[in-house]
Amino acid sequence: MKMKYEGMIIRPPSEAHSLLLQVTVGCSHNKCTFCRAYKGVKFRIKDFSEIEEDILEASSYGFIERVFLCDGDALIVPQKKLVPILESLKRNIKDLKRIGTYANAKSILRKTPDELRELRELGLKIVYLGVETGDEDLLKNINKGVNYEQMVNAGRKIKDAGITLSVTVLLGIGGKKKSMAHALNTAKILTEIDPDYVGALTVMVVPGTPLHEEYMSGNFKLPDTFGFLKELGTIVAKSDFTDCFFTSNHASNYLPVRARMPWKKDETVDLIYNVIKSENENLLRPEFMRGL
Repeated sequence: MKMKYEGMIIRPPSEAHSLLLQVTVGCSHNKCTFCRAYKGVKFRIKDFSEIEEDILEASSYGFIERVFLCDGDALIVPQKKLVPILESLKRNIKDLKRIGTYANAKSILRKTPDELRELRELGLKIVYLGVETGDEDLLKNINKGVNYEQMVNAGRKIKDAGITLSVTVLLGIGGKKKSMAHALNTAKILTEIDPDYVGALTVMVVPGTPLHEEYMSGNFKLPDTFGFLKELGTIVAKSDFTDCFFTSNHASNYLPVRARMPWKKDETVDLIYNVIKSENENLLRPEFMRGL
């Protein structure tokens, strides 16, 4: 017997050593213009019986501290179906300390504060939310399915429930035309949400997406290499955090950054702008080493 995975399984870098438990197939939203991870995949919630079979299988593997619920948005699972999954994990994985999941803003907003607190008590300790941008027009253009206010409310709702919040933003998603508006508004939304973790990724135009069609038609032009860094520098400089670990060490990025904010803010801003001023591409990740 083995774990029953369907399709491509995606997880955050920080969940590299977690047990990956697939509770849904695909993404409940699946409309973002830059993403093709689940294109052509019909979204469905797995039956509890097949999920529990995987949990029981995993219970024989030995020491497991972390579990990540796949696929794109396990939080969309209705509470009456999600609670038994977490209860089974808690019951069968003896050393379990943390459960994590991706979530989109719409699925978060559908949960009541009491439901989120119930999930936290059952072990849901971290939620990963793709914010991408704080620019209202861009949120609409990339089809995130929520506006600025809803995105802020979703992020704050997770934090208010006592669940750790990790968000991602996308450098370059505004193209050259909206580069600085994107950076400034993203700094604004990050300040309002005040997440525990921020991961800045650099947009990569993937064939088969609406964004790629825009790119090929000439309607979307990417910033140049140092243009991406100017966005990163602006976001770091203009964001205010209570206590946040900010990174840009994803493989898509040109300049890896890891810094605890606000304590390392000035040092990080200086680093980014010194690299920009140098115009030395040897300080950056080579193009051939970048990836999704």
